[in-house]
Amino acid sequence: MISEAQFQKELEIIITNAIREDVGDGDHSSLACIPETAQGKAKLLVKDEGVIAGIEFAKMVFAYVDKDLKMETLLQEGDPVKYGDIVFTVHGRSQSILKAERLVLNAMQRMSAIATKTRSFVNLLEGTRTKVLDTRKTTPGIRAIEKWAVKIGGGENHRFALYDMIMLKDNHIDFAGGITKAIEKTQNYLKEYQKDLKIIVEARDLEEVKEILQSQGVYRILLDNFDYEMTKEAVRLIGDQCQTESSGNINEKTIREYANCGVNYISSGALTHSVYNMDLSLKAF
Repeated sequence: MISEAQFQKELEIIITNAIREDVGDGDHSSLACIPETAQGKAKLLVKDEGVIAGIEFAKMVFAYVDKDLKMETLLQEGDPVKYGDIVFTVHGRSQSILKAERLVLNAMQRMSAIATKTRSFVNLLEGTRTKVLDTRKTTPGIRAIEKWAVKIGGGENHRFALYDMIMLKDNHIDFAGGITKAIEKTQNYLKEYQKDLKIIVEARDLEEVKEILQSQGVYRILLDNFDYEMTKEAVRLIGDQCQTESSGNINEKTIREYANCGVNYISSGALTHSVYNMDLSLKAF
């Protein structure tokens, strides 16, 4: 993953662009009927069940819109929530609260849905040594908050993007002329450009696992769409030579079985691309 400083920069970019997109030259609905000096209070109300996420992001949004807005948090990131729970209150200029409202809600609804799904996967793996990973199958422009939500839900982040880890998948291997050539070319590239990046290589069958193991310096082997028996055999072949990761055909019914095969990680794009937003409201009071 990227550095904490870079991650914070990504969050700042999300907020700046989202406010630009939503507010434009002004929130004319608020400007038209609410005095600039008017003060107000609002509460974030849960109308669903799951795991709450995005409280700290909401703080960043309110501070960006108006540094004088004050938040009082009643719950913490990752807490279980039910219908009727109040997550936080915010008070300050009414116009500022309304300007920030939609971004706060959109982000927290999405983040909470992701954290909820991630937590459900993590719970299914309780008692195993396997950890849940996200993927790059994220919403363009808001990857940082989606990956943040996975962490809040108890999962772990895979690479952030194309630039912070090497991942040689089927198309890379085919375009490069095979697994061994792809690995050799990658290692030469990293040496030439003095880059310290971990290498993950995808295997489509057991023969490819064996070929990958003939090369040195591979950090993890991705077992893509392996069935249970193939996965068990791959884990046996790999031993402690490098890490193992299962992907493909991962859902609530299969994830525990793959974990029981002994893999270190299970990655699932569904954590971020197949969730239903949690129902939240920001209500004046």
